[in-house]
Amino acid sequence: MKKVICSSEESLYRIESIRWRKRMEMLNPLGDTVVVLPCSMKKPYSNSKSHQIFKKVSRKVQEVILTSPFGICPREMENTYPIQSYDVSVSGKWSFEEKKVAGELLNSYLKDKTIIAHVAGGYREVCKEYLDNAIYTVVDDKPTSNDSIYNLRMELKKYPSIKRRDKVLNGLKSIAIYQFGKLGENFIDDDTISKGMFHKKIVNKTGQIALLNGQRGLYSLTLKGGEILKNLGINIVEIDFDLTTNTVFVPGIKSADKNIIPNDEVVIVRNDEVVGVGKAIISGNEMEKANKGIAIRLKHRKK
Repeated sequence: MKKVICSSEESLYRIESIRWRKRMEMLNPLGDTVVVLPCSMKKPYSNSKSHQIFKKVSRKVQEVILTSPFGICPREMENTYPIQSYDVSVSGKWSFEEKKVAGELLNSYLKDKTIIAHVAGGYREVCKEYLDNAIYTVVDDKPTSNDSIYNLRMELKKYPSIKRRDKVLNGLKSIAIYQFGKLGENFIDDDTISKGMFHKKIVNKTGQIALLNGQRGLYSLTLKGGEILKNLGINIVEIDFDLTTNTVFVPGIKSADKNIIPNDEVVIVRNDEVVGVGKAIISGNEMEKANKGIAIRLKHRKK
C-alpha cells in the first residue's frame, strides 16, 4: 500500500486530506457517548501499543481519533485508505491552522454527544478550544498511565455500552458513506453481515454484494452490489455496446456520473440493465469528454 506522506502544514490541503474531511462531515457517531483519543505513529491505530491499551477500556462506546492533517478518524474508519497509510511525525504540537481544521471538524462531528476527552498536549488544546463541556480523564499529560486509564474506565462506567452488532453495522455503513457519498448508507441494509477476517465478504439476503478489501478498507462490488448502487443512482456509467471483454474503452460510453474519480467502484449499465462492475481508470468527466483510451477495468460482467 502506497504511503501518503504528510510532512508539513501544506498536507492539510492535499486532495486526499480535503476529501477525507468532507466525507467525515457525513458521518454521525453511534450512541450518546464519544471518547476522543490521540492518534499514533503506527497505522492502523489499533496496531499501536497506546491504542491497544485504550481499546480495552473504550471499545464498547464510540471512539474518535484526533489527528492531523485528516482532522478526525472514527474508530470504524481506521482501516480505510488513506487514513490507514499516512506517514506523519507525531510531536503532539499543533499549529494554529491544524487546530482550527481539526477542531471545527471534531466539533461538527460530536454535536450534542457526551464527550470524554482522553487527550494531552496539543490534542487537549484542540479540545479545550473547540469543545464545550468535555470531560477530561488524562493525568499528568500521560494518556496511557495507570491513573489516566483508571480515570477513563471509571468515567465510562457511568454510560451504557453499544451492542457489538450495532457497532459492526455502523462501521459497514460508515465505510459505504465514505466511499459512495451520503446515499451510500443505503448500500448496507440492517440485515447485512460480514464474513471473514482480512478480506471480508459483505452479504445480505440476496447474497454477496461486495468484498471489503483488507488492504484498502474499501468495498469491491459484485454484480448484486452493482444492482444496489444502480438503484441508488451512484457511480453509473452507461454504454451502448455489448460487453465482451474486461476492459471498457471511452468510445461507446453514453454518459458517466460526474462524481466518479479514478479508482472508484463503478456500475456499467446498458439499456437499464447492470452488465458489469469495475474500477474507474479516469474520472466521469473524462469518460464523457475523451475520444480514446481505457475508462474502466471490469471485475465482474454478465455473460
